[in-house]
Amino acid sequence: MSTSTTTTTTAPAVPPCSRARAAVGRLLIRRALDRLPLQVRMGPDGTLGRGGPAMAVYDPDAFERRIAAEGLIGFGESYLAGEWDARDPVAVLTVLAGHVTGLVPAPLQRLRGLWASRHPASERNTPDGSRTNVQRHYDLSNELFAEFLDPTMTYSSAVFGTLPAGREELAEAQHRKIDMLLDLAGTGSGTRLLEIGTGWGELAVRAARRGAHVVTLTLSREQRELALRRIAAAGLSDRVEVRLCDYREAEGSYDAIVSVEMIEAVGAEYWPVYFATLDRLLAPGGRVALQAITMPHERMLATRDTYTWIHKYIFPGGMLPSVRVVEEMARSHTGLRVVRSEAYGAHYAQTLRLWRERFAERADRVAELGFDATFRRMWTFYLAYCEAGFASGYLDVHQFLLTAEGAGKPAAPPRGGGTR
Repeated sequence: MSTSTTTTTTAPAVPPCSRARAAVGRLLIRRALDRLPLQVRMGPDGTLGRGGPAMAVYDPDAFERRIAAEGLIGFGESYLAGEWDARDPVAVLTVLAGHVTGLVPAPLQRLRGLWASRHPASERNTPDGSRTNVQRHYDLSNELFAEFLDPTMTYSSAVFGTLPAGREELAEAQHRKIDMLLDLAGTGSGTRLLEIGTGWGELAVRAARRGAHVVTLTLSREQRELALRRIAAAGLSDRVEVRLCDYREAEGSYDAIVSVEMIEAVGAEYWPVYFATLDRLLAPGGRVALQAITMPHERMLATRDTYTWIHKYIFPGGMLPSVRVVEEMARSHTGLRVVRSEAYGAHYAQTLRLWRERFAERADRVAELGFDATFRRMWTFYLAYCEAGFASGYLDVHQFLLTAEGAGKPAAPPRGGGTR
């Protein structure tokens, strides 16, 4: 999709906040900032922090009122509004990610349910809700993604030979990641492969070149359109079928299933359905290879009901699992078990750095596509925010291999259903 008119992204107004809440918020915010290894210049009021990466707050009153009213959503919105900035936002956000559990006093953490925003019901990952959630991100513009991704059009963590790595290594590193997953799944000549989450088709192309027969599922019309063109250009249309289809609606029996960073869009409510679907579609003796962004289990439990800046602006309906969740969901809802798991979060930080730098370099071209300055600032914050999560260790990424190991298969939840 080419954006023919400007995509207007408006930074929200400073939310209303009572005097008492604003005063308490100001006290807590300044106390927290003054204890961090940062240099925070608060307008004309002086500098907070204990040294380290620098950030400048141009409008302290608006900055503090947003955070008092909206927490970390307000912190991100303040950046969108230009109320604070940093020469190196990743360094600032890495410090914050590394200290996030200590930013809110323990008594207030126990009252999280009273002050943290909740997920809107409209973003539940029902079949219809999933389509809407996916389209809000992935149907923005194929051209937008092409501006900062490498020529493979792969929008997930690469695996580099060595770190740090340069941009010229990114495409090779993406192929390395894809090959690792296809090897985990045992993909070769004649393999009936199901991919859940097509992206722009690179994994399907690479699997078909091994001789596999591929069915790949997506909810994004824009991704499907470009994936079909790329598959045809590779001369592989007879080996790859791209279906506009929810995973819950999939039929068939497959020797291998691969899914790359799609589980994050499933939502905790539907994790049992997702894993039961993997089990239902996998032929006896088959293998499932998953790549998933993960977070520590205790942090996942503490934040699973919290509505975040990323939900509001980038990935509606998203939820990151923990390694323990993947293992427990397989055990409880399938006859499969996790038999291998490998983490490489540092490689995701590197991937995001290369995307972020390219996005900055291509800002004029992104503007020509119709995306305004606030949108570009929003995406700069998004890429930096995610990079910081991996750089700090707050986030990780894993490749999992799941196979049957003789366990009996429990009753699966009804297709399209969920648990609460």
